[in-house]
Amino acid sequence: MTLYDDAVLTLKEYAGRGEQAELREVYLEHLAAHPDGVYKPCRAGHVTGSALVVDPVRGRVLLTLHKKLGMWLQMGGHCEPGDTTLAGAALREAVEESGIAEGLTLLPGGPVRLDRHPIPAPCNWHLDVQYAALAPAGAVEAISDESLDLRWFPYEEVAAVADTSVVRLLEATRARL
Repeated sequence: MTLYDDAVLTLKEYAGRGEQAELREVYLEHLAAHPDGVYKPCRAGHVTGSALVVDPVRGRVLLTLHKKLGMWLQMGGHCEPGDTTLAGAALREAVEESGIAEGLTLLPGGPVRLDRHPIPAPCNWHLDVQYAALAPAGAVEAISDESLDLRWFPYEEVAAVADTSVVRLLEATRARL
């Protein structure tokens, strides 16, 4: 199975309701029109994978201060040629950007949310498939080259530092925990 096939299957199985169901259809239409729509060179937009790293025992999340955007965000990024699944791409990004190499696992049940946001030209959209990753006990983070900072935030502080997309992702993640 290719990454494209996995993306289509993952989205078809995604059980979002309301606006999330509408976004699922937008993503599926995008992929039907753009067989290269899982990769960055697709100028019409491309699917990305991200993961909110959570420590449910301590009630906190690990956010990265994005180097280019200057915003506190979940870990995530572009799919790469070696990726075979969206879940694998999201977990790879979470490991790379968090520095937590051992024991980071995705929350079962597939994607937590979808988030479509505009990006600067030449591309138009990131079609982000958002997961949650569970940090192992005693996890130690390490800042990557893609980040200005990396910090744990208690759940109740996230809304003060992050945008609505991250807040919604946290809410959906907590509903699943």
